[in-house]
Amino acid sequence: MGDRAEVLEQLADEVLRVERPHPVRVGVDGCSAAGKTTLADELADVLRRRTGREVIRAGLDHFKQAPELRTAYPVDSPESYYFEMYDNTAIRERLLAPLGPGGDRRYVAGLRDSSATVVLKGPVCTAPDDALLIADGAFLQRPELNDHWDLRIYVHVSFATVLRRGIARDQQWMDSPAAAEQRYRTRYIPGEQLYIKTVDPAERADLLVDNENPAAATLSTP
Repeated sequence: MGDRAEVLEQLADEVLRVERPHPVRVGVDGCSAAGKTTLADELADVLRRRTGREVIRAGLDHFKQAPELRTAYPVDSPESYYFEMYDNTAIRERLLAPLGPGGDRRYVAGLRDSSATVVLKGPVCTAPDDALLIADGAFLQRPELNDHWDLRIYVHVSFATVLRRGIARDQQWMDSPAAAEQRYRTRYIPGEQLYIKTVDPAERADLLVDNENPAAATLSTP
């Protein structure tokens, strides 16, 4: 299957096929600049069109640890990125577990802005039992989180594509394209290679989206 609209419809089929007595928690996983957020937004739109169930969107970049708490590794190291960037305890306890078995359905969709420097004052929401959570982010299949997903989608691109897209995107907020390239080569890509080596997320996911060419994305099972 190589038509993006068809891929989105088939992803929606797979989400709606999952039956749970609690909200269905879908994780859209992948490396930086793989296209996770765009795919998750589009999937949520398709689901809203096809079902009357509540669709919750959460970007896990809003669950980053405050920078002052990232002290175990050098701040620009791949280890700091992989082990310290995200508040996995908060992701689990404030979002995923409340929507899971025995949860009270009270959740928050984020704690900080994407820079992790501003605390968000969003409401605590209550989800209906048949809600659908579509969450995107990096490292979603880490051991701390993996058991809390009901469906795992991995968005695959090559690291050459990560580098190319990442430079094009992040040079807008960094000093220059060269600074963005340095950040990807020394921090993001090595940190994501550590995740892949440790977890093998593409193999463990339930569904695999090849997003090298977003207009002609393909869907498969690992």
